Amino acid sequence: MTTRDTTVAVFRPDDERLRDAVELIESLGATPVPDPMLEVRETGASPRTDADYTILTSKTGAELARETGWEPGTTTVCAIGSATADALRGEGYEVDVVPEEFTSSGLVETLADRVDGARVEVARSDHGSEVLLDGLEAAGAYVHETVLYQLVRPEGAGESAELAAAGELDAACFTSSLTVENFLAAAEARGVRAEAVDGLADAVVGVIGEPTRETAEDEGVAVDVVPENAEFDELACGVVERAAPTYHD
Repeated sequence: MTTRDTTVAVFRPDDERLRDAVELIESLGATPVPDPMLEVRETGASPRTDADYTILTSKTGAELARETGWEPGTTTVCAIGSATADALRGEGYEVDVVPEEFTSSGLVETLADRVDGARVEVARSDHGSEVLLDGLEAAGAYVHETVLYQLVRPEGAGESAELAAAGELDAACFTSSLTVENFLAAAEARGVRAEAVDGLADAVVGVIGEPTRETAEDEGVAVDVVPENAEFDELACGVVERAAPTYHD
């Protein structure tokens, strides 16, 4: 198989993230199959302003914090990874803490010896990992969660599941446990869940992070690629290379 013939499903929300993903897949010489599995619905809530530490976990959260007029004041602003940190800076916020490991557990490890007795605000989606809240509470923090937005499966999602069921999907890039769950729900809605899972067994499946790997494997989806860093670019490059290796003299 040549790289050009390789079909790669991407599930990012239908905004610049999906457009960037499609552009990247094309630049790698593969054929993207854009099939958004997440749709953002804003709640209108804003992060609290009385916390010692405020954690944001996504680019969407950074943008919504600015839209609601949130100002950090004296709080220590924490980003779960470099992409979130870049988004916060792009919105005019200073970022004080970014963990070396871009995961909930990585952030807990970074903050564990600092937050005993502190008020910690976690501003994120309605599908955030409990690892973050539980870990901070275990470290002695008083944790409050604000749901900035809800993540739902878009109407009409599932083209990639049909392709997988037909054996016409070569690779897939899952960026969260919820994208895995929504892919399977979309396949179920189209009556091809078992066939889609079988099709993924013959494809290259890439995921961001161990929690996403665990979700996929619990649902019977074998995982082939987990990038060292939780970044979509690294995921996509690893998946395309695995699906259609390029060889150099």
